[in-house]
Amino acid sequence: MIQLTPQMRILVAVEPVDFRKGIDGLCGICRRFFQLDPMQGTIFVFCNRRRTGLKLLVYDGQGFWLCQKRLSQGSFRWWPSKNDSRLHSLAVHELQMLLWNGNPELANVSPSWRKVESSLLAV
Repeated sequence: MIQLTPQMRILVAVEPVDFRKGIDGLCGICRRFFQLDPMQGTIFVFCNRRRTGLKLLVYDGQGFWLCQKRLSQGSFRWWPSKNDSRLHSLAVHELQMLLWNGNPELANVSPSWRKVESSLLAV
């Protein structure tokens, strides 16, 4: 079982990938195109050309997990736009929104971290 925590690094591949690729093929994409080691615990999220499916690749310390979701109808409504970067970073709650075919940019949640005011520390 994969446990998603707020500390996890989640990267979305902006360009679609060939969904015939398995673990080795997706690891190759991470190494060659993103210059990243897929064995560092980062969750990599990929979509197919028609955006009807997602694949998540993550290494848990013992081996790789490859999870796939294919929509029964329609396509994923949100995907990061093609800008200067090949990767788009997501927070855990944004990944959960994406998996439920929501728009992660519209997630209205409080920040993960807030600075403690110094007046509260002086007791």
